[in-house]
Amino acid sequence: MKNTEQIWDLVDAKRQGFLDLSDRVWGMPEIAYTEFKSVAEHTAMLKEQGFEVTENYCGIPTAVMGEAGSGGPVIAILGEYDALPGLSQEANIAEHRPLPGNGNGHGCGHNMLGSAALLAATALKDYLAATGQPGRVRYYGCPAEEGGAAKAFMVREGAFKDVDIAITWHPAAMTKVDEALSLANTRMDFTFTGRASHAAAAPHLGRSALDAVELMNVGVNYLREHVPADSRIHYAMIDAGGVAPNVVQAKATVRYAVRSRDVVGMRALNERVRDVARGAALMTGTQVEIKVLSAVSNLLGNTPLEEAMYQNLMRLGPVPFDAADREFAAKIRATLSEQDIEASYLRAGVPQTSDTPLCDLVVPLEVKGEPMIGSTDVGDVSWVVPTVQARVATHAIGTPGHSWQITAQGKAGAAHKGLIYAAKAMAGVAVDALADPELIARSKADLAKRTARHPYVSPIPAEVQPPLQPRPAAA
Repeated sequence: MKNTEQIWDLVDAKRQGFLDLSDRVWGMPEIAYTEFKSVAEHTAMLKEQGFEVTENYCGIPTAVMGEAGSGGPVIAILGEYDALPGLSQEANIAEHRPLPGNGNGHGCGHNMLGSAALLAATALKDYLAATGQPGRVRYYGCPAEEGGAAKAFMVREGAFKDVDIAITWHPAAMTKVDEALSLANTRMDFTFTGRASHAAAAPHLGRSALDAVELMNVGVNYLREHVPADSRIHYAMIDAGGVAPNVVQAKATVRYAVRSRDVVGMRALNERVRDVARGAALMTGTQVEIKVLSAVSNLLGNTPLEEAMYQNLMRLGPVPFDAADREFAAKIRATLSEQDIEASYLRAGVPQTSDTPLCDLVVPLEVKGEPMIGSTDVGDVSWVVPTVQARVATHAIGTPGHSWQITAQGKAGAAHKGLIYAAKAMAGVAVDALADPELIARSKADLAKRTARHPYVSPIPAEVQPPLQPRPAAA
């Protein structure tokens, strides 16, 4: 407990600089692989705090790694800072009021995620220096979590091969240890190529790529009835072939996201979707090119680390929100539906109450809520390193993920308090691991048991590279 209190004091000593970092990143929302300003902010903070910094990490210009300490175990703390398109929003306003600019917004709270992770890493660096204890801390600044699978590419490049444990968190409506449930996910483009012709004078000479896309979509819709209930298949039209209906469209592209409970099931489902595409090409006399863009594995839990994280959450107690935080959260909650609010409680597995707009408890570790599962590239890290993740209350109960309401709350008092709380929870787990080598040993044994039957294989084909974006002239 003494070690925990010491590192929490180190978090508090530098809290303001990292709250400011979070707010600055909120104000420069950048989407996958374009986070040039955001990574520059994190890089500058790493250097200011005395880390040894590796830029352009794993060949990704918007990734960075900072390391401090020597000897002992290597503890990784994972941060993110990417935003989402279409979620621009004025801060601290409980009505939809987009800001002028590129339309991006931090609708998943990654401005807080990266700042709290870097604060935890800084506190651990300062703790190692003050105590002289052997050990190394690494902050991994990870871009493109939202669909870009940067961590999966980083794992494939060996970025975590000598890491002993990995710790991270995510902003949430409820404070709890993450249940380590996520869907493995592949994103693929299906580009159909046919033959253009005059749609009225010579339709028989054409071979419609758009017809092929539509037939593929129909086929996948029928497929949905015959896949596991927790699988998900979504699509978006990337190129419909043109705007002239009197031309038979010679080329069209549809993008699919294929999700399954585990990576083994995802690979099998991917092949079934590919078969539907091949059938659509055969029916229309077109050719199909299938290109994998990214892929992530499902999350693996780690019981010893989850127990350690829970003990830290219990030592901290609930996030210390104040009356002003609750007042603003109540205004946000007035913009939500009853179904939104109910979903937060169902996901947490705790009884619904009506007297608080913000989480005032730590959800017990043994409580399991109703699965509402997305995908994350943290999953790939969890297959190669014992990994734990906390969810920390930073916004009003019921706030949907990927919404303007999340963006609106990203600089609020509740967000700031949750950020500091998350940094303390992560730093506390790190200190526990340094103090108890058996915790690390048990966590590694747990991972070995979970991967014994299906060892990790990258879900990203070897030839696929991250979709890096050019650096803007002003960045």
